[in-house]
Amino acid sequence: MAADSDPESEVFEITDFTTASEWERFVSRVEEVLNDWKLIGNSAGRSTLGKGIYTSGTWGEKNQDISFADFKFNITHYFLKQESEKDDGQDMLEEDTFPLAMQDLLCMNNDFPPRAHCLVRWYGIREFVVISPGTNCEAIISESKCNLLLSSISISLANSGCQVPMFVQIQQKWRRMYAGECQGPGVRTDFEMVHLRKVPSQYNHLSGLLDIFKSKIGCSLSPLPPVIIAIRFTYILQDWQQHSWPQQPPDFDTLLGGEVGAVEFGKLPFGACEEPISELHLATTWPHLTEGIVVDNDVYSDLDPLQAPHWSVRVRTAENPQCLLGDFLTEFFKLCCRKESTEEILGRGLAEEEGKENSDISSALSKLTEPAATVPISRLSVSSMVHSARKHIRRRRHIDDSPLNTDILNSVLLFLFPDAAVEKSSENSKKKPAQSNTGGKAEQDKKSDNLYLQLKSAPSDSLTYRLALCMCVVNYSYGGLRAVAHLWQEFVLELRYRWENNYLIYGLAGGPPDLRCCLLHQKLQMLNCCIERKRARDEARKVLEGSKESERRSSSHQGARPAQESSTSTKEVYPGKSWDSWSDSEDEFFECLSDQGDTEVPHAEGNEDRSKKKAEGRLHPYNNMTLLNSTEPLYVPVTQEPAPMTEDLLEEQSEVLAKLGTSAEGTHLRARMQSACLLSDMESFKAANPGCVLEDFVRWYSPRDYVVEEVVDEMDNKVVKGELSARMKIPGNMWVEAWETARVTPARRQRRLFDDTKEAEKVLHYLAVQKPADLTCGLLPCILHAGILKLKEEELKEDIPSVKKTIQQASSQASKLLHPPNHDYKKLEDFINQLMAIETVITRARSLKAKFALCEGEKEDDREELEKFVSSLLEEPEVVVNGAGQGPAGSIIRRLFVNAQKASLLEEDTGRDRKPTGGSNKTPDFPPPAGREILLRTCVPRPAPYSKALPQRLFCVLMREEFRLAGAFSSDTSFF
Repeated sequence: MAADSDPESEVFEITDFTTASEWERFVSRVEEVLNDWKLIGNSAGRSTLGKGIYTSGTWGEKNQDISFADFKFNITHYFLKQESEKDDGQDMLEEDTFPLAMQDLLCMNNDFPPRAHCLVRWYGIREFVVISPGTNCEAIISESKCNLLLSSISISLANSGCQVPMFVQIQQKWRRMYAGECQGPGVRTDFEMVHLRKVPSQYNHLSGLLDIFKSKIGCSLSPLPPVIIAIRFTYILQDWQQHSWPQQPPDFDTLLGGEVGAVEFGKLPFGACEEPISELHLATTWPHLTEGIVVDNDVYSDLDPLQAPHWSVRVRTAENPQCLLGDFLTEFFKLCCRKESTEEILGRGLAEEEGKENSDISSALSKLTEPAATVPISRLSVSSMVHSARKHIRRRRHIDDSPLNTDILNSVLLFLFPDAAVEKSSENSKKKPAQSNTGGKAEQDKKSDNLYLQLKSAPSDSLTYRLALCMCVVNYSYGGLRAVAHLWQEFVLELRYRWENNYLIYGLAGGPPDLRCCLLHQKLQMLNCCIERKRARDEARKVLEGSKESERRSSSHQGARPAQESSTSTKEVYPGKSWDSWSDSEDEFFECLSDQGDTEVPHAEGNEDRSKKKAEGRLHPYNNMTLLNSTEPLYVPVTQEPAPMTEDLLEEQSEVLAKLGTSAEGTHLRARMQSACLLSDMESFKAANPGCVLEDFVRWYSPRDYVVEEVVDEMDNKVVKGELSARMKIPGNMWVEAWETARVTPARRQRRLFDDTKEAEKVLHYLAVQKPADLTCGLLPCILHAGILKLKEEELKEDIPSVKKTIQQASSQASKLLHPPNHDYKKLEDFINQLMAIETVITRARSLKAKFALCEGEKEDDREELEKFVSSLLEEPEVVVNGAGQGPAGSIIRRLFVNAQKASLLEEDTGRDRKPTGGSNKTPDFPPPAGREILLRTCVPRPAPYSKALPQRLFCVLMREEFRLAGAFSSDTSFF
């Protein structure tokens, strides 16, 4: 072999015996972590801690992954964060000072902390390190592996000089078994643990546990130092049957009878359907006893809970109790994911019937366009077709097939349109405008106005808001998706009926659509605008007809017949209908005298009188100005209002304008499209101010574009001279072009800027084709708005500060989720879960108040103390009972336990054959304790009588299926 012939190759075959083993690498790695976390040397911190700091303070932790060969471990540092860690720093400089962990073993300020790591509860230490197997690693069960880990941490602590206790988790994780060690200068504390399934009979009391503690200490001093004892017994109350049900029983006499938590339409239900508080834990504590003061053995015990000097209570809540508001919101939110259309939901048979009725409507429309109508127009109107269709649909539907009961449907529609009953009974209802806003909620609206703007919802008294509530209730209680589709169909039919018959929609504020609200609310407002415009136009025409009629009567003896009379008479063939309601053409004009008739009217007066006669559509003079070319005053004209638009139409218009591009032709076309309102105002101005010029119009419409300055004329007199601004003089200016093309036409005779007939049909079509999922998404802001308002209302009754703050945070979060047009459904689902959590907290508060209800004639001081006690139960993990069993809260708690004991005894008696007992047995006030915790501590020299006196501690847990001993035994490593 070539390698053998090479004399230098033998050098590489030398074995390096200094290479570290896997165990040494593990020990070194632990030391590195301790060094990185700065846990080497003396521990820092206060030598004594305040009372209750383990519960009220903040705990921190650090994590690091380490490995022993291929076995993964996780090392974690738990520590109590302290504001001033430099206090008592002089104590840390003393070499012989005990580690802080040893001082904590004897500290009595933080016994039995209600919320802390199990090692903190058992040993009372403020800082420690735990090494536990990784997530996917098996537990350390064998004794040899446990000893190897213990020796590893012992070496690491000795090498690094760390005085923080270090534990190793052994056995299965559910057993919570730990072994550990703490080292200091000349001292060491061993942490040991025993865990059994059953409590040995000889150790089921204080006497037996004291024997274990003394034998483990092994102190040979003749008078043993006193053992300090702290005892806590925990009693659990699970039986709440003596208290009222969380929901009121249903009223079977009402329309909604039989439904648990049913409410009238327009309100959301609230509260739990089951008890949200599952258990009450009473902890009776004897915090400071010494051996010999109390007797507790297998024959007799002095530990009576009523005699305990310290009582504390905690409540255990039910996990995810069923709450009505959360269920309603969740079920409504699920509709957003449905894909079916209304036709698919309600069945094809219904769709076919609707198709037939639609053909009837189309035939009616075609007949309207014929020269002569052989059938009365009132029989062919769209509204009559709609109502016949509605009757036909209901007639063809069987009662069993109808998603919504007729009574329920009528109740919902009457709630949504309360003016319908008035309209049906009153003949003059069309003359009176429908009430747009209800006045009963004015004060509430002032408070919630800001909220609906934040959520992009709708006012809480609006039709949209009430529709969302009804849809939510109908979906949950009266048929689900099919009932929602049925109600929506009837709702749209009602809207069409109102449009055709000029009834304003109840519950909508007047004016153009409010772009701050949800799109569905804007659409309903747009439809209301159309109805308002059509009503106003019809009223104006009726007045005009009346004036024309009087003119005809007064001039009939002259034989003069106006040119328009024939057309008017033909239009009067359609009784009760708007003259322009059938036309969708953009060339539709208001009915009035034509331009030709205006100019050709014979007059004998002069030009001035004729010009005055020609002026139409004047409001009032404008700022005492006169026309530039005459001495006539400049009048403000009656103009058309700009066309209202919803946000989707605005977006669509902006997209169209953007597609025109930036070319000269596109820019010109865009300007013409945007100048429709300007052209209308110019025509109105010309009609109101005969003989005017563009400069007159600019002086009124855009004063900044008419520049006025003083100049000196030929006679050296100062004269005020005005001219158009520079931008108005640009060649091809749109204003100049529009002025030249503008005709002399008053607003009432112009082509409508807003074609209410066309826009109303567009809105009705938009609503009719909405799928239930689209409808749900549109109403979601309103229903979440209603949910938040309901939570605010219920919280106000209970007055829970933390819940009030949470609701405010939820409102701000909802505004971020609901403002974007495309909602993030995953985040919305999480948000609904947050609202459910708030509802649960409020129901817990309500339940606790019912449990601790004050008796009649209670003292005012006791009432205030009980209210404070109940609010603390919601906020804190454990609440101290003032006065223990003798205080007002303690008396109620005792009564609760006594009633539960009597109820359980009664159940036992009824469950077995009753035998005469003679009445000698007395029912105990409390059941046997569910858990007993006994803490023993002392300070003795160990292991020899001449060693240092060091702290010793034993924590004992005795439960029905658990017996645990957690001992910390210190020994002197210098004098032993």
